[in-house]
Amino acid sequence: MSGAAAAVVRRGAAAFLSAAAARCPRQSPCLPTVRGVYGTRATFTTMVQQTEVGVEPPADPGAPTIFSRIIAGEIPAARVYEDDKCVVIRDVSPQAPVHLLVLPRKKLTQLSKADEQDVPLLGHLLFVAQKVAKQEGLAKGFRVVINDGKEGQQSVYHLHVHVIGGRQLNWPPG
Repeated sequence: MSGAAAAVVRRGAAAFLSAAAARCPRQSPCLPTVRGVYGTRATFTTMVQQTEVGVEPPADPGAPTIFSRIIAGEIPAARVYEDDKCVVIRDVSPQAPVHLLVLPRKKLTQLSKADEQDVPLLGHLLFVAQKVAKQEGLAKGFRVVINDGKEGQQSVYHLHVHVIGGRQLNWPPG
């Protein structure tokens, strides 16, 4: 277990957020930062790094996620696009020169939990993915990824579409 994750287990969120603040200098490209309820400075990147592997779905699927809080404007994020159905942000831990996340405004925990009424929304998310890929200059190609469930490496249980590009991508991915 990493030191940051161990801090969460041993001393709670306040210790983790304090450690994250110490690792991220004030004039760092790892911004945006989040000021939590403890008044400490942590980055979204360091908060997500503790859960880089897939995790079990939450017991309460209606509980707020970091993405629902970003959509609500409670947490700052670099927004690239938004409409009445979704918000697109830059990933704070990019895996390529361009790494965007398409977040539906409707809380849908997983692709595998979608039903017939979600078909128009799912189509819209893919349409927006290609739209922002063009906007970002990814004419040579890009990858669209949706992680689903623990074994699919899903770490945030709010459906999101990764748009990755800006370099030659490798196959197989994982």
